[in-house]
Amino acid sequence: MNSAKSQSFPKATSFDTALVRSKIMGRNPLKLCEELLCDASIPRGARVCDLGSGTGITSALLAREYGFDTCAVDLWSDPVENRAFFDSLGIPRNTIHPVKADASQGLPFEHGYFDAVVSIDSYNYYGRDPHYLGERLLPYVKQGGMLYVSIPGMVRDCHDNLPACLLKSWTSEQLDYMHDIAWWRAMIEPTPGVEIVSMHPMLCTDEAWKDWLACDNEYAAGDRAAVEAGALEYLNTIAIVLRKL
Repeated sequence: MNSAKSQSFPKATSFDTALVRSKIMGRNPLKLCEELLCDASIPRGARVCDLGSGTGITSALLAREYGFDTCAVDLWSDPVENRAFFDSLGIPRNTIHPVKADASQGLPFEHGYFDAVVSIDSYNYYGRDPHYLGERLLPYVKQGGMLYVSIPGMVRDCHDNLPACLLKSWTSEQLDYMHDIAWWRAMIEPTPGVEIVSMHPMLCTDEAWKDWLACDNEYAAGDRAAVEAGALEYLNTIAIVLRKL
């Protein structure tokens, strides 16, 4: 995936379009996840935490298409509903595990439990606490384990002078969950015991937005005004890849 033109998503597009539209709650998380992991070297069978997994669609991707032993961790979704969803896809129960937990408060697992953590469009809610990464997430990752994070971001922070197009769909409080790469680097770099492997804008942002805005629901409809007014000139998606030392 060296350029936007060369991108393809064989894993993400293996899911039925209608199913994806019924499950996603924002920009297409399957494509974000596939691009995020395009250079990952996580072996099949690795124990992976899908942090902030929502309705479970990214967890299904990780288990079915990558062969990871996946824990779908989310506070707001119903584990029973997610289990039924995973069963409907024929994913073996011993390879995917829905867990209800508040990521901001730590995880209900032993320290060093996970080989890797993947988080799509949720880390920006709880990861803005400067103590979160080191105190409430890294302990659950094995030494040498990897963290792959995709978050909505800004090309450059503009909170002091928000463009009018952004305010067509979102409040200043909602936009405060988005920052630029420099902001996130300054947040993460002081954390002991972790190496920043990569931090860069993702290529599939426009395509992921297009998939979301094609959905027939009130939240997608609410976002259209900002995007149609030019919001994507100011917004991006940030990929963060970390290694626990």
